[in-house]
Amino acid sequence: MYRFFYWHKFRTPEREYKPVVLITGCASGIGLSLAKLFYIDKSYRVCVTAREESLGKLRRSFAEDDRFCILALDVTSSEQRENVVKTLTSKWGSVDILVNNAGISYRSVVEHMSAKDEELQMATNYHGPMELIRLVIPLMRHSGRGKIINVSSVSGMLAMPTMASYSASKYALEGASEALWYELRPFGINVSMIQPGFIKSESFKNVRYSEAAKESESGDEAYSEFYRSMSPFVAELMDYSRTTPNNVAVLVRDVIRTQNPPLWVPATFDAELFYYLRRFVPRRFLHPFLYACLPRVRKWGHRFSHRRPDPPLLKYWWIKFTRLFQ
Repeated sequence: MYRFFYWHKFRTPEREYKPVVLITGCASGIGLSLAKLFYIDKSYRVCVTAREESLGKLRRSFAEDDRFCILALDVTSSEQRENVVKTLTSKWGSVDILVNNAGISYRSVVEHMSAKDEELQMATNYHGPMELIRLVIPLMRHSGRGKIINVSSVSGMLAMPTMASYSASKYALEGASEALWYELRPFGINVSMIQPGFIKSESFKNVRYSEAAKESESGDEAYSEFYRSMSPFVAELMDYSRTTPNNVAVLVRDVIRTQNPPLWVPATFDAELFYYLRRFVPRRFLHPFLYACLPRVRKWGHRFSHRRPDPPLLKYWWIKFTRLFQ
């Protein structure tokens, strides 16, 4: 849908000036697809980054030259963030386009997340990207142009059970990006959020678990059924999806080529669906509906709680409806 609405704003890459693009998290998934796209696109100077342990994979896949380089970057490391920006400033003079793609995801209910897990989740998905943004803003402001593209998630629009900390990090990134859109617009700098939903990839296998979550999934306690229901549910939805990491990478490239792109850019069918559901369906109806759609949700924690059982679904909605007129 993006190309349908914004084709008239696509900019033909300039021949004399090659914008400098910095992409984080290129070891796999969307980041690796972006690296492949920009490796063959000679109209940009590109720096792809990944953690130190993943650099070998990138260097086997891509040859570095005067317009394509590979650098180590753990977005949680202030030293590495500063080194990457300094290297690009010295090599090419600036950073014109920043794509914050690096991220991690914990599958854990709130009760099972430790302070250490929470800090790593936020450091990777929020604090790291925001610190990179702070480093490149002066460069973009000086040149009078630039694009900051943050890869978020449908979880930044609607939270899911067992993914609270991940959603919190994406909600934070989206809130900051919205404020940045206002703050940077006077300087000619665009800010966009790419919002993928379920993608046909193996990325769900890279989801992290807190220690308590691991024990719960393999055990028999209050949240065990939550994990054993949600993990295959997410895997099945990803398998049904027709969107690949390459599709999202092409969308990111389209946003880069767009003059004055929009702030929010849903990247998958489910992201488009939730985008409009969230805006047009009242929350008092939306959340109970989504709750009822969760797999085996009526069995969740039923042996570990003294709560009264829910009324039948039809009766529940009738109660909700009648309360509107009270």
